[in-house]
Amino acid sequence: MPNQKGSFHIMAAAELKEPVVTLSAGPVAAYPRVLRAMSRPIPYDYDPYFQHFYEGVTKKAAKALKVKDPALILHVEPAAAIEAAAASLIGPNDTVLNLASGVYGKGFGYWSARYHKDMVEIEVPFNEAIDPASVAAAFKQRPDIKVVSLVHHDTPSGTINPAREIGKIVRDHGALLLVDAVSSFGGMDIHPADCEADIFITGPGKCLGGAPGISVIAVSDRAWAHMEANPKAPRASILSYLDWKDAWRHDKSFPFTPSVAEVNGFDAVLDQYLDEGPEKVWKRHALTARATRAGVLAMGLQLWAKTESIASPTTTAVRIPEGVTDSAIIDAARQIFGVVFSTGRNDTMGKLLRIGHMGLVAEPVYAVVAITALGGALRKLGRKVDVSAGINAALQVIEAA
Repeated sequence: MPNQKGSFHIMAAAELKEPVVTLSAGPVAAYPRVLRAMSRPIPYDYDPYFQHFYEGVTKKAAKALKVKDPALILHVEPAAAIEAAAASLIGPNDTVLNLASGVYGKGFGYWSARYHKDMVEIEVPFNEAIDPASVAAAFKQRPDIKVVSLVHHDTPSGTINPAREIGKIVRDHGALLLVDAVSSFGGMDIHPADCEADIFITGPGKCLGGAPGISVIAVSDRAWAHMEANPKAPRASILSYLDWKDAWRHDKSFPFTPSVAEVNGFDAVLDQYLDEGPEKVWKRHALTARATRAGVLAMGLQLWAKTESIASPTTTAVRIPEGVTDSAIIDAARQIFGVVFSTGRNDTMGKLLRIGHMGLVAEPVYAVVAITALGGALRKLGRKVDVSAGINAALQVIEAA
């Protein structure tokens, strides 16, 4: 029950139960076939069976990514893979253009600072997107820019950057583009070639509905050449792109022990995605997000994104109304409905709440669940919101699809 100040009772650890539905911005609920795959026996990584299986998984990943070369797998979660990309790609003579439209975009600049010669940064408010014209202007002022970093979907803000337009500008100037597509690939129509990315990083733990233990990367020939010429690129490190470059081949050894269970799960993730059909997957992600946004607005709440055109189809960020806190809403939604949402991160913490539409829960029915839990939690906390209007608005979007 709410206390006298309108906040909700924060449960002790002993009181906590597993949630009924997780609508977070990741990690997300894994598909049953992924869980079954991860429970398979763990083979020795040098056994020919596993080496051939691993090669097959990297080629299947290439098919999903629409690239010609087998995908690079790093056996760390994607944040570490992005940090490793900074170490491997950025040389001591490189000028970096960092595009910061959110927490993760801004954060890459801190990693880049360890390696670059100089950095130019375009930063916009964290509810906006990068304007491609500003990228073109940066190249005009600094033609020495060699590496550009872009977060396609900056999850703590729930906003999408125009990767295709930016990628064309970067390629026209001969620079290298690093794209963080961790929370967008698999949930929308974006691939390395679409945005002319030289390093394109994603993982199975978000839109693909798998476990968050590995990273999957497409690397261009241009990027490999730049890394090989970089005297500071790490070697003898689990975070070395160069050390893992040929690990996909069944006749090559692994530089370190791979995460076998996660590779088993990733194989099932790819089957899930390719069997359903990518276009169908993207469509249900987009529909779920549209219905959720309609419900949020019908309840009288505000989206965090400055315009709905840049709102993500995989995460809906909702501005926290005055008079309540993000933690109170999340606690109430969990206790009353068993539904888990995400808070903001760093600079967006306390300002917004995030509803994830990724993988298993990127289904329209979960838009209704999200609106019910969010509206019900706010009403329990003393806010006047029209939950029925929110549910009806979500249903209208779903029924019209």
